[in-house]
Order: sequence, then structure tokens, then C-alpha cells
Amino acid sequence: MKISQIVAVANNGVIGNDNKLICHMPSDMQYFMHTTKGHCIITGRKNYESIPEKFRPLKDRTNFVITRQANYQAPGAVVVGSIEEAIEAARKTGESECFIIGGGEIFKQTLHLTDKIYYTKIHQDFEGDTFYPDLDPSIWSKYTEINHKADEKNPYDYSFLTFVKVI
Repeated sequence: MKISQIVAVANNGVIGNDNKLICHMPSDMQYFMHTTKGHCIITGRKNYESIPEKFRPLKDRTNFVITRQANYQAPGAVVVGSIEEAIEAARKTGESECFIIGGGEIFKQTLHLTDKIYYTKIHQDFEGDTFYPDLDPSIWSKYTEINHKADEKNPYDYSFLTFVKVI
């Protein structure tokens, strides 16, 4: 099973602020939904709770929520106690590619396990308290890049990139 991360990152590395997304980019949300649909997604509890309640769990996906809270309830999602447990549970579903969707600590703790990164670069700096780890170019190689200009729905220039592990 391939393990992938999917993330939107500002020029200055910010991915979130006060448990919220840094901006509203409909094209990125569409890309996220299309890319992860039909797959297992793995998220930390705080990131899961940042998803508006009416969208939880994310439909057409098997949602795994990682938490140390023993009695945590996430109706419609599978609650697990560790990253390893989430990955093993996804593997047992017969999944071909599971997606780590955040938050910041989960991204950091799974980067060494990750095979591919779907990386939306938002060409703007933002204030924030959550950052994506720097990618070591000796480990990660840019595989694809598609650039987009801001438009009436998406207020910032952005690029869809994919990175693959080279070692």
C-alpha cells in the first residue's frame, strides 16, 4: 500500500492557524476531494474536529481518526490510538493508497513513512501556528507541477505539485 500525504502550504510553510485552514481555495478543495475519494484518509483528532461538522466524516472515504483519548467518539469514522494502528487498519481494507491529511504533527510524524506528497503551493505568505516540515531535496524529488493564476474563485496564485521519495 502506498502512503501519501496531501496538504496545502503557503510560501512561508504555514498550513493552519488556530485549527483552521489558512484560506479558502475552492480549486484546492476540489483537488483534495477528487484525489482522496474512494480511499482511506488518516487524520489527527484536532484536524478532524477542524472539519465542519456537516462534512464529518468525509464522505466516500474511510476516515481514520488518531487520538490518545480512550473514549473519543467520531460517528462514521474509525477511531484509533496511533499512526501505526491507522496505517495497519487501512492496509487491512485492501487499500492501494492511503492519505495522511493532517494536522501538522501527524504530517511530521509520518513523513518518513510517506511515499508520495500531493502538495498545493499557495503563492502567498500567511500568519499561522501550524507549519509543514521542510522537504529534504536529497529525499524528495518534484515529480509534477501544474501552475494556476488567481481567479474570481481562488484569490491567490497556486500550484499543484507532487513529490516522490527518491531514496
